[in-house]
Amino acid sequence: MLYKFKSKVAGDVIMLQPNGQHVLGILGKHSAAEPSTQGILLPEQMPQALAALEAAITHEESSRREAIAQAQAQNLPLPRFDAIGLRQRTLPFMDMIRQCQKADAAITWGV
Repeated sequence: MLYKFKSKVAGDVIMLQPNGQHVLGILGKHSAAEPSTQGILLPEQMPQALAALEAAITHEESSRREAIAQAQAQNLPLPRFDAIGLRQRTLPFMDMIRQCQKADAAITWGV
């Protein structure tokens, strides 16, 4: 399954299901108890959405740095991570949020 995020003021952003669910989980729009196959992100929710994504990116990057430093300190092999981090995965979506926020337009998915 794909997640297709749509808006009237920005191009579509498409994510594979695991990535889309992860992003929606960060935004509080998806959980195992409440899967989100469709929904809406309103303009008034966008500042919190951007803040949540930035916090998740910062956390992921600091966790990676910490894991590398710990492995180096213990002379262990460096840990392996996904080739594409959260920052790269969410950049198009965050750009979409910023454009929609300026234009006061909603973002929908699965509709």
